[in-house]
Amino acid sequence: MTKQKSGSSAPKTLTQYLRLFFIGFAMGAADIVPGVSGGTMAFILGVYETLINAIKSFNLDAARLLAQLKISELLEYLSFRFLLALGLGLASAILLLSSFLSSTMDDPGGKVLLFAFFFGLVLASILTIGFKVSWSASAGAIFVAGALAAFIIVNIVPADADHSAPTLFVSGMIAITAMILPGISGSFMLLIMGQYDYVLSAVSNRDLPPVIIVGLGAVVGIILFSRVLSHLLKHYYNLTVALLVGFMAGSLWKIYPWKACLESDLDRHGDYRCLVEQNVAPDAASENFALALFLLVSGFLLVNLLDHLQSRDNFLFRQFIR
Repeated sequence: MTKQKSGSSAPKTLTQYLRLFFIGFAMGAADIVPGVSGGTMAFILGVYETLINAIKSFNLDAARLLAQLKISELLEYLSFRFLLALGLGLASAILLLSSFLSSTMDDPGGKVLLFAFFFGLVLASILTIGFKVSWSASAGAIFVAGALAAFIIVNIVPADADHSAPTLFVSGMIAITAMILPGISGSFMLLIMGQYDYVLSAVSNRDLPPVIIVGLGAVVGIILFSRVLSHLLKHYYNLTVALLVGFMAGSLWKIYPWKACLESDLDRHGDYRCLVEQNVAPDAASENFALALFLLVSGFLLVNLLDHLQSRDNFLFRQFIR
């Protein structure tokens, strides 16, 4: 299997900076929605391995360059321009869209439309990336294991938890680990741990202390876990990608748009919250079915088009766009 290109690691032109900004924006928008992973967006848009390696560069060598005040060398070593453009896009999405996406998730019709679009994105990414894997018995087994793991995780019933500083810190570590894995949503991990509503409310209300604590946990978690992922991608690339595709496949159950609630309760604000959902067949006569189907197909085609523009060998577009 051909590895993802990492040419985006040193943006030089305004177009390259804007591209990375909007990739970061897409990652941030996805991370807000429980069930959708920002790691999936990074994988779809071709910056995943570059991102993992850039994060891994925060190490003792970087500390040594900082101690020696070799700032320009440090910034180059850390892929600072790449991370800055991506990070600004991600932070912008979280700050600008958290309230909108939160209200959309609370509206059953809006949630169907949102999940329909993301379902198309993830389904297409499974196929486009899956076609590039050199499949074997071991890769197939790894794929199945990843799909089962993701399926089990996304079906865990959310818990009630305290919001103490240690709990928020650990939640940040776990959420960021999930966030950089395609198919496993960091937001959903926060939901499982009973922290999602609290953290999203803190972000929307600019309540900085809990946001900072979760952020510190995320920094520690991502620095540690990025080393594991980087090692796996370097030495077991094909099997690791098969595992990541499995994670995405298992997550489709969670982001399937049409659901019926089987068990619910009230959250800490007294608002309705569904705990256990069942996927159901869509009602073709409903007022938003056509729009949801359009968004699903649009998301599917968008990913395939982006893949073709990058690889020139997408299975859908190679006959039409050279």
